[in-house]
Amino acid sequence: MSDSVADTTRDAFLGGRVFVFQPKSGFRGGSDSVLLAAAIDADQKGEVLEFGCGSGAALLPAATRVASLAFVGLDKDREAIERAKRGVAENGFTDRVRCIVADAAALPDGFNERFDLVFSNPPFFEADRTEAPGAGKHHAYLESIDLEAWVKSMLSALRRKGTFLMIHRAAELARLLAVLEPLAGEIAVLPVRSFPGGDAKRVIIRARKGLRRGPVRLLNGIELYSEKGGPPSAIMDAISRHGDGIDWSAR
Repeated sequence: MSDSVADTTRDAFLGGRVFVFQPKSGFRGGSDSVLLAAAIDADQKGEVLEFGCGSGAALLPAATRVASLAFVGLDKDREAIERAKRGVAENGFTDRVRCIVADAAALPDGFNERFDLVFSNPPFFEADRTEAPGAGKHHAYLESIDLEAWVKSMLSALRRKGTFLMIHRAAELARLLAVLEPLAGEIAVLPVRSFPGGDAKRVIIRARKGLRRGPVRLLNGIELYSEKGGPPSAIMDAISRHGDGIDWSAR
């Protein structure tokens, strides 16, 4: 094990129900990861794939929330996968969660049209349109392939009628919908605001592969905090501390 892999923290998520090993410096999972895990329906069936799982900050909470699912996490960062594997063992998930080194641009053999759900918190920024990120954050922040290719690769891993889930910057919503609409239906967009009345900084998008194109459903959304500078909102407290899921029908 390299020194950089060993130099980690053991962090509690979901109120201490699950532990994730993360680098002391570099990208560390936070509210985006927890929200993505919460977006998976509790009654989801089958096999699930996370694109760009990193150290497991979404993967492991998702496996905690939905114990009936078999999960695969892939990431091209070998050290992040080693940390994710430590988390899998630490939390007793070795029978139903596996993590592999693979690039989103080239799916492993047997992954095409295999999964019932594919989810992702992808790198948010184009390399030529933002300042270079800090040490250890390059893979997590900068697109290795463009967003269109990332989305299409996710869809190629899905079975027909399988569920697509992604959290991304709200500023990229138009770009995401342009890729998704010709290839998926039942598209729902959940805005995520920092506080009531604030602009949405994130969106969670859910869609189903291969269904007939129809109206995009724009939901009311959720707030991370009860007020600007205030404590977590009731829904975020329930998600981050108690492992509650997002009720898509009520949003």
